Amino acid sequence: MEIASVIAQAKADRRPALDELAGKNLLAGFGVSVPRSVIAKDANSAAAAVAGLKPPLALKIMSPDILHKSDAGGVKIGLKSGAEVAQAIETMAALPAIKSARVEGFLVEEMAPAGQEIVVGAVRDPDFGPMVMVGLGGIFVEVLADVAFRICPITKLDAEEMLDELKGAAILKGARGRKAVSREAIVDVLLKVGGENGLLLKHADDFKEADINPLIVSETAAVAVDARFVLA
Repeated sequence: MEIASVIAQAKADRRPALDELAGKNLLAGFGVSVPRSVIAKDANSAAAAVAGLKPPLALKIMSPDILHKSDAGGVKIGLKSGAEVAQAIETMAALPAIKSARVEGFLVEEMAPAGQEIVVGAVRDPDFGPMVMVGLGGIFVEVLADVAFRICPITKLDAEEMLDELKGAAILKGARGRKAVSREAIVDVLLKVGGENGLLLKHADDFKEADINPLIVSETAAVAVDARFVLA
């Protein structure tokens, strides 16, 4: 189904947000890399469903009633086989917050290689329209609020300046023994999200906020591991 139809159906169903798979399909449609994934209906079908994926795997609940999956116990990472995925689904399905929710399936995906966590987000300002945000992930965004914003559409220079404004910008260059990560890959994602032909302008009226959190950035690439698009 085309993403426009997916968005229209989600709005007709009065969902608060796109499900994660739809969000990642939207990103992939604009050229942002996302993990290979499958949907398992239940524990019994899990082993066959994930047979073509390369471990380690991440498991995530899919439910229109659960916006914050981790808070509900709906995320499990580091799974090494179909049997482990099946067992994790059984355990997850029995959790109170999940047992009482409408469950549409279980998203299973290949885990991204290790790298620096980056957050790319967006809000729709009533005066300025779509705005794109970037920040360092983990404690940097949660505690230090180390983020930078720009009004869309942004240019490559805007994206580079956003990264330079971050208090932890040196971390991207390999400070304190860390490996340097690809600034070019982050800039590329920012442009695909907030640039002239980016996602935010193409869908300016569809979303009131969005988050790619985390975007895992290595020395050569960036992969959107989680995506949340809140419908307008």
